[in-house]
Amino acid sequence: QLPLVESGGGLVQPGGSLTLSCAASSFSLDHYAVAWFRQAPGKEREGVACINSVDVTTHYEDSAKGRFTISKDNSGNTVSLRMDSLKPEDTAVYYCAAKSFGGCLLPILDWMYDHWGRGSQVTVSS
Repeated sequence: QLPLVESGGGLVQPGGSLTLSCAASSFSLDHYAVAWFRQAPGKEREGVACINSVDVTTHYEDSAKGRFTISKDNSGNTVSLRMDSLKPEDTAVYYCAAKSFGGCLLPILDWMYDHWGRGSQVTVSS
């Protein structure tokens, strides 16, 4: 079983909202930076947002600023990504990932992350 499990993907109309969740199955996220990535068909995987578990600071790539919100629940082991004002170009497989060293950095680069989920499909279409 992969160490992280995403849920909450699906089909949504343009302008709509969706919240993705990322849960750690076998370890605590308390000392990890957790990020969301996405990969659209035919494109490279790109970082979207990141949260530092230690101080709950957040970081966003330009594509997500003002529309997406990353947060961590009080239990400490689930990280969510709320996506508002969704556009067709947001259609992608969304992955969460975690890393134990260095905290969140911009740009959010996938090779820096140690633990991954299998992804959740988000489709924005009318």
